[in-house]
Amino acid sequence: MKKIIVGKNDVAQRLDSFLKKKYPKLSLSALYKAIRTKQIKVNQKKAKIDYHLNLGDVIEVYLNDALISKTDDKLDFLLAPPKISVVYEDDNILLVNKPKGLLAHEDNVHTVDNLINRIKHYLYVKKAWDHAEENSFVPALVNRIDRNTNGIVIAAKNAAALKILNDKLKNREISKYYKCSVYGIIDPKQGTLKGFLTKCDNNIVKITGKPLNQESSQIITAYQTIRHDDKTSELEVQLITGKTHQIRAHFAAIGHPLVGERKYTTKKYSHLNDKQYQDLTSYKVVFDFKTDAGILNYLKNKSFTI
Repeated sequence: MKKIIVGKNDVAQRLDSFLKKKYPKLSLSALYKAIRTKQIKVNQKKAKIDYHLNLGDVIEVYLNDALISKTDDKLDFLLAPPKISVVYEDDNILLVNKPKGLLAHEDNVHTVDNLINRIKHYLYVKKAWDHAEENSFVPALVNRIDRNTNGIVIAAKNAAALKILNDKLKNREISKYYKCSVYGIIDPKQGTLKGFLTKCDNNIVKITGKPLNQESSQIITAYQTIRHDDKTSELEVQLITGKTHQIRAHFAAIGHPLVGERKYTTKKYSHLNDKQYQDLTSYKVVFDFKTDAGILNYLKNKSFTI
């Protein structure tokens, strides 16, 4: 029999969701059967599949060790270097300056050296997080930026912070600002671009004035010119919405692709692209909370820049 005591990072999860993360080898059908037949109990009583966990609940699991072994636990993060560039850190969140060329998450070929693995290793070394002591929680990124973009990425160090930050990002109570260089001189010098973004094959997106299908998402990109010369303009960009490749594709769609951009550049400027990476940096994050942020209320109106 295995005994699990529900910790602060497990609270409010459904019993079935929690156990599926805890025991990835256990199929859903076997899990549901075990709950129905009282092979899994909560506080020594039969529990419902959709029971929401409370702090201190005791879960008893009477199943074969082969089904509930933790051999599937991923320790790949230990293979990534623990060195990261910290912009800000407290007990709940971590802001990191991701370098160009580094993935935010593992890709299809399972690249181990990525930002989230570096963060996990960093926190593990600091003894701020230990995979062996957690039932289900792992540090997670709240936002992410492209591999070839550098700048601030927000990570949550506990489940409560992760939920709050995800909600705030969804409700546009976290503002993200970028700096980039584009080809040409944009007229007007400041404005708000609107359109619809549709994901296509080969990991590209298409920007149109009207939605192409039900999967099309509206995008809004605000910008203002910082300076320009005869060939390029340096911009500050605020993402009002945050979609895949939004900045890169949106400015290319109006005839001003990013300097160094290859995927969305136009023939007019393709011969000028001699840089390894596009000139795009996520340089500022503002926590402009408009509603209660619980344990993160202290971040209200705080901004962080690199």
